Amino acid sequence: MNIRCVLLVPAMLLCVPLGHAQQKYVYKTSLVQAAPGKLVELVDVYKSAWAAQAKVAGEEPPLWMRHSQGDRWDLLILYPAGNYTDYYRAERVVARERALESWREKLQQDIAWQEDLFAYGPAIEEVRKAFSGAGFFHVEMFQALPGREGQLYKEREMENAYARAVRAPENFIFVRDQGASWTLFTIGCFRDLKHYAEAADVSSEEREAAAKAAGFESASQMGPYLRAFIALHRDTLAVAVK
Repeated sequence: MNIRCVLLVPAMLLCVPLGHAQQKYVYKTSLVQAAPGKLVELVDVYKSAWAAQAKVAGEEPPLWMRHSQGDRWDLLILYPAGNYTDYYRAERVVARERALESWREKLQQDIAWQEDLFAYGPAIEEVRKAFSGAGFFHVEMFQALPGREGQLYKEREMENAYARAVRAPENFIFVRDQGASWTLFTIGCFRDLKHYAEAADVSSEEREAAAKAAGFESASQMGPYLRAFIALHRDTLAVAVK
């Protein structure tokens, strides 16, 4: 283990985004693109590697999904880290590395591209519960304009207020701490594609009232309002991995 990582842990604990104190659970998030023709094989390798980690290192199984349409990644993986102190505990790091030894070369052969970030998000129990009943996901990833990070987060909360008003699932919000350049990303969990599309069944009057109650000028201004805070936005639809 790199000794610099150990020394950085106390400093990283000070980096919880201000205003988001309710989100203290750390997730290592990996976006992975499989090598051509290797997606099914990569899924199987991950399953075996994680089984080894659970047995050897006692690691919790990650949560994951498979791209259906949208961004370039094939798999989004949420590893439940908990907190930096525990995640980077020397014996835990050694156990994780030992469990992955026999799978590392195969993973490297089956992965064409990958980016990782550590993000603060909701408690793992909340996320697992939502994932357990979900077969379809909507993922949005954002890079905020300089100085607009707080406004972007607030906009995401406003969209969740809108979702509650129209009886749609709220999005889980994950806020970047370190790693890839995304400011934050959100995940909406749905039973299936039909459940995801049900938002279109809400009347225009109900959408308008919900948008205004959430703090938007109108339903039609929700998109333009968001775009005032972002430099880059990626949308992805995904399905559960069987």
